[in-house]
Formats: sequence, structure tokens, C-alpha cells
Amino acid sequence: MNHNTPLSPRPLRHLSDVQQRVLTAAQLRARGVSAADTNAQCRPGGSWQQLLPGVFLLRPGPATSEERLHAVLLYAARSPLTEPAVPAQPGADVPYPPHRYAEAMITGLAALALHRFSSAPPLLSLDRIDVLVPRLRRLRSTGCVRIVRTPGMPEPEQITGIPVAPVPRALADAVADLTDAGAVRRLLTEAVRSGHCEPAAVVRELTQARLLSRPHVVDAVDSLLAEGRAIAEDRLYRMIAEHGLPDPVWNVDLRLPGGPHLGGLDAYWPDHAVALELDTRAPRQEDDAMWSEYARKREHLERLGITVVHVTPKKLRESMEQQATVVRTALMASADRDPAAYVMVLPR
Repeated sequence: MNHNTPLSPRPLRHLSDVQQRVLTAAQLRARGVSAADTNAQCRPGGSWQQLLPGVFLLRPGPATSEERLHAVLLYAARSPLTEPAVPAQPGADVPYPPHRYAEAMITGLAALALHRFSSAPPLLSLDRIDVLVPRLRRLRSTGCVRIVRTPGMPEPEQITGIPVAPVPRALADAVADLTDAGAVRRLLTEAVRSGHCEPAAVVRELTQARLLSRPHVVDAVDSLLAEGRAIAEDRLYRMIAEHGLPDPVWNVDLRLPGGPHLGGLDAYWPDHAVALELDTRAPRQEDDAMWSEYARKREHLERLGITVVHVTPKKLRESMEQQATVVRTALMASADRDPAAYVMVLPR
């Protein structure tokens, strides 16, 4: 037997080439290959090699990045083929689960490389691949695998058939292991600048991972929020210009004559009494005082007859035309409303 020898009559056409080369001990047994035969193939000079406990590469030579990723996922996955409930009978057909790598996904720097982060190291240069699994799974880190546990698994993204953690979660798992402030800042900045996700989603994951007690992470988050704010403001300017909306006054404070300060606004149309607030909040704790303050300000302005339009960076990125329609509708509706109270408009 060599690495080109068919393993059993069971067809493998439904598997990709790499999935045919990287198999578990349970998969090999299901195809009639005994443990003794597997061990013989993996001896020095043999045609196969063991990449991880219970996971084998059916060819000699260094494993490719794709082969390593599949080996890591097979090691960490819970499926009938990796953790069989009963021994497979010789020649029996063992069905593939709906999700080949159930309850496991690539995270950390490897995931960011798969998401095509230019600031993440290439996959081949990584000595260790992080894999996310449910907290109660009984697995240990070994070889090139680092097990990362979580009480709640996110919905994975499929990249070339590989389940990968969403960018915010992958960033948190990568940052947890980084002490280089520059590397952390580059990763967080690229996440926002390249449109992978919004700052609030990143900060939420960093908060849940309890990483905001680290000074170099806090500094990177401050840069991230500034970056996200600048990008969102640029999109807001583009929305006004590209969708033919009348020019507002930008970045102003409202105040009642001789009365209290009403709050700052990103854009205001005095002739229509329409205000726009760009919500770039990134709460760092569940008790969000900023949101309460925003709600109080909005309620106060609306009591004065001022319509407040609430826009988030995500909405601007994903549905700019729809947000422009919301603003245009508010401006047109001003003609049918009672006149708003007079307010002073001051530069912010």
C-alpha cells in the first residue's frame, strides 16, 4: 500500500483533494485501514505522516497551509468521523455530517490571514493555529494547534470551504496573544479601514475578552475609534453630495437663547429643523451611559420640534442610498410640521 492506493470501495469524489489527503484515524478505519496499517505507513521513510493526534496526511513531505488548516479542524471537530459513538463495521458507509468541521472554526491570526489582512503574518509562517471550540469540549492544545474556548460559538464565515471566525472575534483572539503595541494597532486599524467591520463590534469583543485592562490595547482602541469616526464622517459627506441632499451646517452645538446647552450634532438643517447624529459609540461596558445621554438629548430636541435622524457607520457603509432616503424624507416632511422652537446654532 502507498499513498496512491485506494483506501476502500467508498467513493471520495465528494471530497476535495486536500480532504482526500488529510484523514482521521476514524475515517481510515471506516475505509478498512487498520491501525497497524496506518502505523506502518507512518514509519520513517513511509508514505504517510501523522500531523496531529489521530489525524494523518496521506503523502510525504511538508504539509501545505491548506493541509494544516484541515488537520487542525479535524483534530478539533466533533463529528461521527472524528469521535464515533460506535465502532464502524468493515465496509460500512459512514455518512458525512452536514458541517464537516462541526463545533470548530479557525480564529486568531490564522483567521485574519484567511480574511486577507495584509498586517497578519502569512499562514505558512505561523507556528501555531488557533481553533475556537465550545468551552466544555475536552481537548488540549498540541503540536501546531492552540485550543481557544468560548461559552458561545459565533456563526462562522466560510472561506474556501473552511469555517473561520468573524473578524471581530478573530481580532480579539489574536490580540489576546500579542504584546507588540504596533502589531495590535495595525490589525485593529486595518479591520476598520478595509471595511471588515465597525469599531463597535471590535470593542465589544475586546471587552468580552477582558483585554481593555492592557494599556497597549487601550491605546490601539483609541486609535481605532478615531479611525472609525473619520471614515464614517467621510461617508456622511459623500452621502450628502452624491445623493443631492441640501448642504447642512456641519458639527454644530444647539442652545436655547439664554437657556441650556442642547448638545452637539454632526449635521443640522436650520430651515427644516432636522438634525443628524452619527452614532459611533463603542460601549466598553453593559451600562452604556453614552446611550442614555443620547436618548435624553434626542427626546429634548424632539420636544422642541426638531426631527433627529440617527445614522450608524454600518448603515452608511451597507445602505447609503437608504439612509439618504431617510434624511430626504425628514427634510420634505418639515413643511407639514409645526414650526420648531428657535434655537441658537453655534460652531462646535
